[in-house]
Amino acid sequence: MPNCLVCENKIEPFMSFGKMPIANGFLIPAQFDNEYFFELKVGFCAECYMVQLTEHVEQEKMFHENYAFFSSTSNWMSKHFKNVADMIMSKYLNSESPFVVEIGSNDGIMLKNIASSGVPHLGIEPSSNVAQVAKAKGINTISKFFNEKLAASIVQEYGHADVFYGANVMCHISYLHSIMTGIKKLLKPNGTLIFEDPYLGDIIDKTSYDQIYDEHVFYFSVSAIKKLVEQHDLEIVNVEKLSVHGGSMRYFIANKDTRKIENSVTEQLEIEKNIGIHLKPTYEKLSISIEKSKDKLLRLLKSLKEEGKTVVGYGATSKSTTVINYCGISDELISYITDTTPIKQGKYSPGKHIPIRTHENFTANYPDYALLFAWNHSQEIFENERGFLKNGGKWIEYVPKVGLKE
Repeated sequence: MPNCLVCENKIEPFMSFGKMPIANGFLIPAQFDNEYFFELKVGFCAECYMVQLTEHVEQEKMFHENYAFFSSTSNWMSKHFKNVADMIMSKYLNSESPFVVEIGSNDGIMLKNIASSGVPHLGIEPSSNVAQVAKAKGINTISKFFNEKLAASIVQEYGHADVFYGANVMCHISYLHSIMTGIKKLLKPNGTLIFEDPYLGDIIDKTSYDQIYDEHVFYFSVSAIKKLVEQHDLEIVNVEKLSVHGGSMRYFIANKDTRKIENSVTEQLEIEKNIGIHLKPTYEKLSISIEKSKDKLLRLLKSLKEEGKTVVGYGATSKSTTVINYCGISDELISYITDTTPIKQGKYSPGKHIPIRTHENFTANYPDYALLFAWNHSQEIFENERGFLKNGGKWIEYVPKVGLKE
């Protein structure tokens, strides 16, 4: 059995999704023969409660000059990060020399709000093509992987930070102890680490197994994060449940004994105890639910094919890679995937090589059914795609359960 990346105890895998390609590795036909695969297997640590992948892909294979995810393509996420920036500036910049650092700053979707207010800032984005977009907006950005060594150089050049922020990035990093050590060095004594990531409780509740893919090394709970940060003389002082990304948790972390611990922390720990987030049988039940979800989705797609219906995928997301490859969905079941991201269009999905086409292709010739891979943006999508429904189209959903949206 592999060792836990947080506490080094043995962890026991509870689910294998089989051989899986890079989730964001959209490719052209010339790359098909050399496509990289690894075993996507997830396990649970009974000592520190951290759920994690047991085989890890090198960072450079996932985050590079051709990274295919740009946060600013979603208007809803732009609003979300504007609210984050406002919160940071109104509540957490109390010093005369404020400084905000963001890890995994992507195309500057959050930091542009900090920058426009004239607050000193630094974005850390290892994918150089995405970092370049942020730089073009005038956002101070470096294209490196954050660790303890980089933290020391940032302090030397810029000084200590009031806030270290990360959104959907901390769970990507296998070397969390180096990250935490670096953050502790970088923050001012009364500074705050704020990060948000997909929440394990939602994955269990919704059977949203598509959150499990190569970039997501960890699946966080308040219970597991508490055990992690306590090893670094830090503590969780507040948590906030979010609806973004299909259910996320925002963690507020400070140096020990520097801040009042809010009731939200103890309340969420109690909720996790009640749902058994610390117990192995919880994950055994989850694996059974995942298998049932797969079987039901395949049956539905095959029956629609037999009826002669046209089905396409909606949203060439990282999450779709897990669903497509685990379920064995080929272009015989969904003829193409529509996506609005230019860098993905004209390419093929990882593993099963389903063509990715433009949104105009979708609207010009509506299919009978659309399999909603981008379900975490469903509200925004449903508002934008009223024409699909008026044309008689129907949505296929698989989270929280498989079926047709009526």
